[in-house]
Amino acid sequence: MRHLLSLLLLSLVLAPCYTQTINQDKIENDQYEASWESLSAHNEAPEWFSDAKFGIYFHWGVYSVPAFYSEWYPFHMYRDGKVKQHHIKKYGELENFNYHDFVPMFKGKKFDAEEWAQLFQDAGAKFAGPCSQHHDGFAMWDSEVNPWNSADKGPKKDITGLLSKAVKKRDMKFIATFHHARNLQRHGGNPEKFATYHSHFAHVPGTATASKDAEIAKMYGNIPADEFNEYWFDQLKEVIDQYSPDIIWFDVWLRMIPLEYRQKFAAYYLNEAKKKNQEVIIAYKQAAIPKTVGVLDIEQGGKKDLSESVWLTDVTLSNKSWSYVEGQTYKTPEMVVRNMIDVWSKNGVVLLNVSPTADGVINQEQRDILKRVGKWMKKYSEAVYETRPYSIKGFGNAKAEEGKHGGQSATQKYTAKDARFLKSKDGKYLYLFVLGKPEPGSVISTKELGLHKYYPEEGIKKITLMGSNTECKWGFGDINFELTVPDAELDDIANVFRMELN
Repeated sequence: MRHLLSLLLLSLVLAPCYTQTINQDKIENDQYEASWESLSAHNEAPEWFSDAKFGIYFHWGVYSVPAFYSEWYPFHMYRDGKVKQHHIKKYGELENFNYHDFVPMFKGKKFDAEEWAQLFQDAGAKFAGPCSQHHDGFAMWDSEVNPWNSADKGPKKDITGLLSKAVKKRDMKFIATFHHARNLQRHGGNPEKFATYHSHFAHVPGTATASKDAEIAKMYGNIPADEFNEYWFDQLKEVIDQYSPDIIWFDVWLRMIPLEYRQKFAAYYLNEAKKKNQEVIIAYKQAAIPKTVGVLDIEQGGKKDLSESVWLTDVTLSNKSWSYVEGQTYKTPEMVVRNMIDVWSKNGVVLLNVSPTADGVINQEQRDILKRVGKWMKKYSEAVYETRPYSIKGFGNAKAEEGKHGGQSATQKYTAKDARFLKSKDGKYLYLFVLGKPEPGSVISTKELGLHKYYPEEGIKKITLMGSNTECKWGFGDINFELTVPDAELDDIANVFRMELN
């Protein structure tokens, strides 16, 4: 009886420890299930993403060879219009020269992953990577699943793999973007719908788009829907297994992929990341993924006001298209940086696109812009990285222009009359960004920092102009907060005033 009582007491003492061990094992061994409820348990926007603020990717692929109109060249070349007319005039009739005939011409001889990664880092990017597959069905990685890939055809280089190594070597996060949900020909066997907008390739009898050859059909998405959905997933799985991207980003038309496949992908990606102790992100557009599972991306623009949740916008450095085309023009460094500041002030992150030529050159025009952006980012890095939004986005005269894809335009014009806020993560500093070059001696006056509105609860100890460390005069009028711009060297792009809080 005495031994029995001793064992009972011992079991009562050890029970909590044993239960704790079992529960801990359960947490560590739990797998995400292919349901939104289960997948919502992961942190959709890890802290490193909020800290990063800025990433770079690029539209570069087979469509870079014709370098005409846009990366949607393969969409339009099989439909009546100027692209088809151009194609026939330059390359011949569609029956004789199809889109896949450009593949051997896509050589990328001057592509240098190390040099590109360094360029992106010097521009201030904290994450970078390729457009791994656009709508056209060509994979920019070493693929066993997709016969049309950059390691076996065209450049005969593992573009995604080389970039992954170069980017991660620089302690940057790696992003892989996917646009291939649109690749399937969704005509349902109905000839009247062969040119449907939901399919990137029109089904044109007598051309490769209608070919039943197994390999060619994969390029043009001319396969049964069930087969395509598996093919869509298998390519994602391959990139996850081979390159472990920190962000997988999806373009529109993701909702055309059946729900069970989207959930299957997300569960696989998050479970693989968990094994590797990786905090990863799924970026999506519109409503293809629940906001509890992924990060919303708004193309070419962004939210008009401060957001409770972290979000993303993809914008392009070029004006005419996302890919390189002849006669391409580009935004100014001023427009790029000022619009990025606006995004950051609203709890957003920017993904900037560049456009290499078919031979793998990022031209000097783009390099000069990236160099100027990088110089500004380095000068004001303290006020950018590892910061968070303030109580309000800022103040100013600019009227929000409507973006083409919802939200606000990415080409908003700002001046020194517009300002935005960010706050240091440790709460010690408030940063006031003036989106232009104010006149020395002029007064920045706003009621938004009035004592009755959004003046910091801690109070301000002193204000300095970053870059010169010149202390500024400041105070209050009857209502407005007033800051006098010092007689010091000011930046042409944007200027930052550091407010040290008590």
